[in-house]
Amino acid sequence: MLTLHGFALSNYYNKVKLALLEKGLAFEEQYVGVKEKDEALLAASPLGKIPYLTTERGCLCESQAILEYLESAHPQPPLLPADPFEAAKVRELVTFIDWHLEMAARQLYPSAFFGAAPLSEANAARIRREIEQKIGGLKRLLKLAPFAAGETFTMADCAAFASLPLVGMATKTIYGEDLLLAGGVDYKPYVKFIGERPSAQKVLADRKAAATQA
Repeated sequence: MLTLHGFALSNYYNKVKLALLEKGLAFEEQYVGVKEKDEALLAASPLGKIPYLTTERGCLCESQAILEYLESAHPQPPLLPADPFEAAKVRELVTFIDWHLEMAARQLYPSAFFGAAPLSEANAARIRREIEQKIGGLKRLLKLAPFAAGETFTMADCAAFASLPLVGMATKTIYGEDLLLAGGVDYKPYVKFIGERPSAQKVLADRKAAATQA
């Protein structure tokens, strides 16, 4: 039995959870908080990060490595196109969402969501420039036609559905405007579209339940 470790408020946890649900795989969920750094956790996830996945052969950490494993071990239904170039384009888009856009916006989260001190004017301006640059790059790859990478649901949708609303909320909180919308990324109809899938509805319901308990 696969076990997904982490918590339902994490976008990277939900990225993996959405993939597991889309593939129809049986799995259990085990809560692991961000402050837990004991040896058992570090043995599974060397930096103490979530999510991580327990498999019959051991543990895997890093959300994209987990998705790649799931795709190789359980190829149906596919979350990557069969064509090698198109599959690489999906991976490229995931990289832009996870490691460029979301990592830039993540600098806002302590102040936006967790009660940290407000950012200095200079720091807020620097982060805004960085986020706007990443949005400009993302626009060149993100298709929303109707899915993130084109005509079919892929692992890019697992990343986009989990992270784009969070980026929008964080920038709206800090800057008074959603920088994705301001930058020409009209993601809200897309999020609504993906949200009609049973897998996404499960992710959203569990996230909402976790938020009420936080």
